[in-house]
Amino acid sequence: MLRVGFAVTLAALVTVATLGANSMRPLPAMIGAGVLAAACVGVALTAPRWPRTALIAAPALVGLYFATGGADGPIFLLPALAAFGAASVRPVRELTTPGLIAGLVLVAGMTARVVVTGYPAWVAMWQTLGTAALAVAAAAVGFWRSARRDANAERVRRAATEEQLRIARDLHDGVGHGLAVIAMQAGVALHVLERDPDAVRDALVAIRDTSRDALGDLRAELTTLTGDTAERRPQRGLADLPVLVDRIRAAGLDVDVKVPARPLPADVDHVTYSIVAEAMTNVLRHAQANTVIVEIACEGQTVTVRVADDGHGRATDASTGGLGLRAMEDRAAALGGTLVAEPGPDRGFVVRAVLPIGASERVEDSL
Repeated sequence: MLRVGFAVTLAALVTVATLGANSMRPLPAMIGAGVLAAACVGVALTAPRWPRTALIAAPALVGLYFATGGADGPIFLLPALAAFGAASVRPVRELTTPGLIAGLVLVAGMTARVVVTGYPAWVAMWQTLGTAALAVAAAAVGFWRSARRDANAERVRRAATEEQLRIARDLHDGVGHGLAVIAMQAGVALHVLERDPDAVRDALVAIRDTSRDALGDLRAELTTLTGDTAERRPQRGLADLPVLVDRIRAAGLDVDVKVPARPLPADVDHVTYSIVAEAMTNVLRHAQANTVIVEIACEGQTVTVRVADDGHGRATDASTGGLGLRAMEDRAAALGGTLVAEPGPDRGFVVRAVLPIGASERVEDSL
């Protein structure tokens, strides 16, 4: 409705101004000039929908207006309006040829004005150059506006994609790890169901606790979709590692952990925990290992994370399409770090990440 109101208002203003400029001419000529002006406004306003046609038709109507004896007036501005509308929706390469044709049409119309009405040639020349320059400037603004709109749309699209990837990684880290532990504990419970009731009880307790945490992670991620950030859980870090290690041990793996004695920046702390959790989950699910060694060491302004197992030594993420490994690589890369996952020198599999702490977040030894 707003656009319709603007179009009607603009057409009325240009038509009234044109009628005023042609008031000394005979009534039929004055009315004809007003009709041409209104038609030119209509054509210029359709440029966003039919950019090539409007870009050429607007100067054609301007030329016809002046060739039939029309007086100078606001109609000079309408080719610029058409150029702006066309440039706002089409790239330069699509409008180059129509723009050149429009320029030739404008020159032809102004030449006809000189020949038919005896209008001074030098005045017509400057009017033509001024109209063309104004149209080029308007097109430049239109191209800039279009580029900014496309850039904003790309930023929104990229942000949405990154958020989708983040949610996928967090669900994989939290819920995926929880389901892996639950599956392992359920297997243990079934294996010792008849001969070791205490072990069955311990497995069921682990399943209960792990499922609660997994549901909490799922609920926290769902809040990001509803916009309710008040219920979001804080990001896990190395302070949560003992709970994770206990659950992995309860599932039957021997875990040896060495952690740094000093705190890490929050983002590095979270990524370090996520890498360790994902690597140990992969070992639990795929490696058929007995032992996992986790080493986290701070050296200068870098943190080195190493997770090694004594399993079969093949890549442990293949059955999930590599999502976990890619998630670890993405998290490390987001901090400017690197991550390598490869078979160990003798047996098993090794995940090694090097993460920069960053000069802006230097940490002091707590000892």
